[in-house]
Amino acid sequence: MKPQKQVIISIGREFGSAGHEIAERIAKRYGLSLYDHNLLREVADSHNVNPEELEIFDEMKHNKFLYRTVKGMSSSPADNVAMMQFNFLREKAEKGESFVVVGRCSETILKDYAGLISIFIIGDMDQKIARVARLYGKTDKEAERFIKEKDRKRKKYHDSHCKTKWSEPHVYDLSLNSSTLGVEGSVEFLSSYIDKRIARMK
Repeated sequence: MKPQKQVIISIGREFGSAGHEIAERIAKRYGLSLYDHNLLREVADSHNVNPEELEIFDEMKHNKFLYRTVKGMSSSPADNVAMMQFNFLREKAEKGESFVVVGRCSETILKDYAGLISIFIIGDMDQKIARVARLYGKTDKEAERFIKEKDRKRKKYHDSHCKTKWSEPHVYDLSLNSSTLGVEGSVEFLSSYIDKRIARMK
């Protein structure tokens, strides 16, 4: 059931933790829009550009040595793509919309909104390896390397755009190990937590 008050559910996640699937289920349960990799298409449509032109620079680390910022404008395409997404999310929040967003530094850029609930999903490495190996057709060793590569990229992207550190528990309202409860159990636990947070909102 869609909340009557503004609720923004930010879900960060380790690769292979089923964080994206959990976000999808949470969005469906509450009848909310989900912004994840589709965010670029939304941004591209609003700026009348080809989304493929933006995807090249999606979730890339900010490099202060290669590019510079003058009067708020960056010479880095990756920075500009990131800012377009951040501004899109801020505009949605400013309009009072409720939604679920996966990653995109949302726990930081939307922290001033009272309806924000920020969650970070982790998982045990053996279970993450098994999940990624199954979903991507990789060996266990390949899956482990893939997980570490993806998480390293996410951390660099997040930490280059935020003063806070990716995955550190104090940055989020709640951190959850999905390996403990499984996907369905994690959704149930988080839904209970979200319901209680909504009930306490003024």
